[in-house]
Parts: sequence; structure tokens; C-alpha cells
Amino acid sequence: MIIVGSVRPGRVGLPIAEWVRGEAEKTGKFEIDFVDLKELALPFMDEPAHPRLKQYTQPHTIAWSERVDAAEAFIFVTPEYNYSYSPALKNALDFLNQEWWRKPVGFVSYGGISSGTRGMAALLPSLAVLGLVRVGANVELTFGGKQVVDGVFQPQEKELAIIAHELEELEALATALAPLQSGANT
Repeated sequence: MIIVGSVRPGRVGLPIAEWVRGEAEKTGKFEIDFVDLKELALPFMDEPAHPRLKQYTQPHTIAWSERVDAAEAFIFVTPEYNYSYSPALKNALDFLNQEWWRKPVGFVSYGGISSGTRGMAALLPSLAVLGLVRVGANVELTFGGKQVVDGVFQPQEKELAIIAHELEELEALATALAPLQSGANT
């Protein structure tokens, strides 16, 4: 699953995520669920019970649960906002619990001079609690918006190499972690 973590008008995350999808498709190894959080339009958490209980009452939560549960690995295409993560991405994570358990996650982060790494780092404690397992290779784009030309992300060789390695790691970890996902975090 590739998740576009920004919902802002004029966001560069969408063309970057479309590039990621294209690179994943080129491998022929992935069945991709492309999630644009702007289109998903989850409200702020509106479930009465804690997500760990999986007693969802809202149709949007049930649908989101099914999609995340079916995914074997994730790439979060995420910006940095004020030295932190995207609130839309954090909200999407917080809606669920067991569905994330022991699945690999990689990042394509973007921002200013820090390349979005502070936002990614701020998100790591939440990911650890949810049981997500981070890959080592992550694409970090310094002023990534400058690489979007006519609405299309133009990667450099370094980014092509890193995304290829990241996809390989996601595939390997998804296979290795699959037996640990049943039973979730009891």
C-alpha cells in the first residue's frame, strides 16, 4: 500500500507518490493499493471504542480496516510539517491498531533542507507501538517540490537506486514477517 500523507492543496506528495507507484509497478512484484488520504477523507477519529478492540461502528473505518488488513507492506509518502508529521497521516494510523501489526513500512519523505526526516522521525514512536517494522532504505527528498516539473516528479539516479533497494527490503520483510501477523498484538 502506498499512502499519500498530505491532503494540502498544491501538495507535491501526490506526484512523488505516483512516481513511487510507477517504480513499484516496474518490478512486477507488487499488487498496489494506492491510497490518497485526501480522497479517503477520513474524519478525525470518530469511533467510540479504542481501535485495539476492533469494534468499529463507522462505515469509513470498516472500509479502511479492510484495506489496511489486506496490505502486506506500506510506503508512506510524507511531508514534514513544523518539524513533525502530517496530521492526516497520523489520523489514518490512529483509526486502526491490529491491522498494522508486524508489517513492514518504508518512507519517501520530503521537505525543506531536512528532507522531511524530522517528520518521519517524529512518527517513529507511534509506528513502533502499532508494531510496524521499518525498512532501512528510505528516500529523503530535499526541496522535493523542485523535482516536480509539469506535475511529474523527476527523480535523480540516487533516488532511483534507493527506491529500488527500499522495494526489495519491503518484499523481503513482508515475506519474513507474515507468520508473525496472525493473532496481532495480544
